[in-house]
Amino acid sequence: MRSARRDVTIGEVAARAGVSRAHAARALGGYGAVSEAVLSRVTAAAEELGYRANSLAKSVSTGRSQSVGVVVGDIENPFFALSVRGISDTLRRAGYDVILMNTGESLELEIDAVRALDGKRVDGFLVAPVLAPEGGHLRALVDAGRPLVLFDRDIPEISAPSVVVDVRAAAHQLVDDLVADGHRRIGFVSTLSSSPALWQQDPQVAQTPVGRRLLGLGEAMSDHDLPLRPEDVRMAARSAEDIRRHTRELVTGEGPVTALLASDAVVAVSALEELRSLGLDVPSDISVAVFDDPPWARLISPPLTVVSQPVLEIGVAAAELLIDAMAGRAAAAVPELSAHLVRRGSTGPAPQGR
Repeated sequence: MRSARRDVTIGEVAARAGVSRAHAARALGGYGAVSEAVLSRVTAAAEELGYRANSLAKSVSTGRSQSVGVVVGDIENPFFALSVRGISDTLRRAGYDVILMNTGESLELEIDAVRALDGKRVDGFLVAPVLAPEGGHLRALVDAGRPLVLFDRDIPEISAPSVVVDVRAAAHQLVDDLVADGHRRIGFVSTLSSSPALWQQDPQVAQTPVGRRLLGLGEAMSDHDLPLRPEDVRMAARSAEDIRRHTRELVTGEGPVTALLASDAVVAVSALEELRSLGLDVPSDISVAVFDDPPWARLISPPLTVVSQPVLEIGVAAAELLIDAMAGRAAAAVPELSAHLVRRGSTGPAPQGR
């Protein structure tokens, strides 16, 4: 029977390198002053013996865990998957591990996630906050001097940098194209928990990605003397069946919409499934566009017209801001990121007589 694996100790590394335990600890922990010769001998000894650093012990001695907590709303959403890739790649190159928490867009779970990460003494936080009346749990981090960067969503009341994308110009271009093709009623479906009649009056909604998209759509339609009707804006589609029901109601009955806009790729999948089940052809019966650009969008038939965001760059920019904050460096300017319209085959002229 094989014995359990025993971890190599700092003392054993020190003995192999012929240095004191204190010198070995400083060399392996990356703190304090050691000569290049000692560092080289300790590093070689650690590699020979298969030494693995005890991250908990290191965090106690240095006050740093070399880890970052990342909190997202829905890891199933391709947006978060790709942005987290940018975050993790950037942080790993800087020597940080990532602890990822998914909230399912629940404020209660977000508060629990932040509390758990704080208990693990992560060195900083990257959070895509849920829509909530206030961000007391995040404000508490800032008040305690804990490095925090928000991404994809903004909370103006909290003094923390936020990396967001300007989608309004691209949304305007999309509406310009649709109106030029004869569309007069445009539907919009989102999972955001808000009332269709209140999104314009709710300042918190305006700070969300969905709110920014709706503002761009509303401004563009107003420029064409067209209303963005409350009944054509469907919110709180929390399940696939909700999305399908909203889609069905928008495209059937009296005065149906002739163009359907999905707030993200998750919404687009269920909406396209419902259109197919109704026997509607895209784009001859209904034009479709999505505020997202997943890899499959260009592979389906017809390929989807999209408002594409620099998703990877969002993650990279947020991580770089946090690295500066954790190092105590002066805050760099938050980069200005913009979405752009990619015209493909899923949008076209409005059906005759509608």
